[in-house]
Amino acid sequence: MTTQPQSLAGRDRAATADRITSVALSRVDLPLATPISDAKVLTGRQKPLTSVSMLFAEIRTEEGWEGVGYTYSKRAGGPGQYAHAREVAPELIGEDPSDIQRLWTKLVWAGASVGRSGLATQAIAAIDIALWDLKAKRAGLPLAKLLGAHRDAVQCYNTSGGFLSTPLEQVVENTRAARAAGIGGIKIKVGHPDNREDLRRVAAVREELGDFPLMVDANQQWNRSTAVRMGRTLEEFDLVWIEEPLDAYDAEGHAALARELATPIATGEMLTSAREHEDLIRIGAVDFMQPDAPRVGGVTPFLSIMESGRRAGVRMAPHFAMEIHVHLAAAYEIDPWVEHFDWLQPLFNERLTIADGRMHIPDRPGLGCTISEQAREWTAQSVRVDADGLTDLKV
Repeated sequence: MTTQPQSLAGRDRAATADRITSVALSRVDLPLATPISDAKVLTGRQKPLTSVSMLFAEIRTEEGWEGVGYTYSKRAGGPGQYAHAREVAPELIGEDPSDIQRLWTKLVWAGASVGRSGLATQAIAAIDIALWDLKAKRAGLPLAKLLGAHRDAVQCYNTSGGFLSTPLEQVVENTRAARAAGIGGIKIKVGHPDNREDLRRVAAVREELGDFPLMVDANQQWNRSTAVRMGRTLEEFDLVWIEEPLDAYDAEGHAALARELATPIATGEMLTSAREHEDLIRIGAVDFMQPDAPRVGGVTPFLSIMESGRRAGVRMAPHFAMEIHVHLAAAYEIDPWVEHFDWLQPLFNERLTIADGRMHIPDRPGLGCTISEQAREWTAQSVRVDADGLTDLKV
C-alpha cells in the first residue's frame, strides 16, 4: 500500500479548507414598465409579458467569500424554480465551493426524478452561477478572465426596442436611440399573421440603419414553407441572421433551412440542456448558436456547449442575461455577439459599459454585479439554508 507524501497531504487540506456555510435563495418579481408582445402573443399561444420571475442564490463560505447567481422565468415557472432550489440547496452545506462540476452533478442527481433538464436544472443554474462568481472573486478576476478571455469587449445588439407590440414609428426611434448609446446591432421581431407587415417593418428599419448590422427574430412562429419563402424574401435586407424561424425543437427543419438560405440561421435560446444544443450543432442546424446559461443549467453546462460550438466552427450569440453572458461570450474563441436587454438593470447596483458597438467585461471580480435594494423590496419569497436547516425568511 502506498502512502501519500506529507507535503501533498498538506496541500490537499489547504485546497479544501474553505467550505460552504450558507445558501440564501430569493424569488424576486421584476415588473416590466410596458407589457411585451412577440409573435407568440399575436398567434394566441401566450399572453403579453408583464413581469419576469428571478431566482437569486447567494452562497457564503467559512472564509467569508460570497457568490451571487441568478436564473429566471417568464410567465410561469418561477415559484417552481424556487421550490426546487429550496429542496436541493441543503446538499451544498459543508462542501468545497471550488468543486463546481461535482456539485452540479450532485444537485442534478438530488432531483433526478423530475429530470436533468428544464425547470430542475434551471433552478440549479442560480447556484452554479453563484459558485462561478465566488470562484472568480477568490481569484481576484472577472469571470471572463478566470475562464480565459479572448477579448475585453464583445459586439452587442439590442432587442428590447423592436417588439411587435411596439408601433413602427417607435421602433425606428428606438433604433436611433440604441445606436446613439453605442449599440452595435439592432434586432427586431417578425412573425405577424400578415407577412407583408413584417416586410414593411424590416424595410423601414433597414432604411433607417443603412448598412448597420440588422437581425430579425420570428420566435418560432413560421412553418417550414413560410420560413423558406420569408427567408428568401428577406435576403435582400442583408441580415446578420434570422432567429428562431421554426419551432425550437425542429432541429431537422432548421438544418434544411440553413442549407436553403444565404442568411445565417440563429436558434437555441429555448433549449434547456447542453445535449439539445450539441444535437443542433451536430446536424448543421445552426449558424449562430444562442444558448442561455440560466436555461441550460448554469455556466457549467454552458461551457460544454461552447466547446462543441468551437469544434464545429459555429458562431455564438447568447440569449438574454447579459450580466452573465458578456463574460461567457468574451471567453468564446470565435467572435460572438451578446444581447443587450435593459430589463434587469433595476436588480443590480452596477451598469455594464457599452461603447463603439461593444459591451465591455467589468473590471470587478466575479460577475461584477451586486443585488440592489430595489430587488430586495421586490422579493416575494426567501429562505436561508445552513447547518441548522432551512429558515424561511419570507413566504
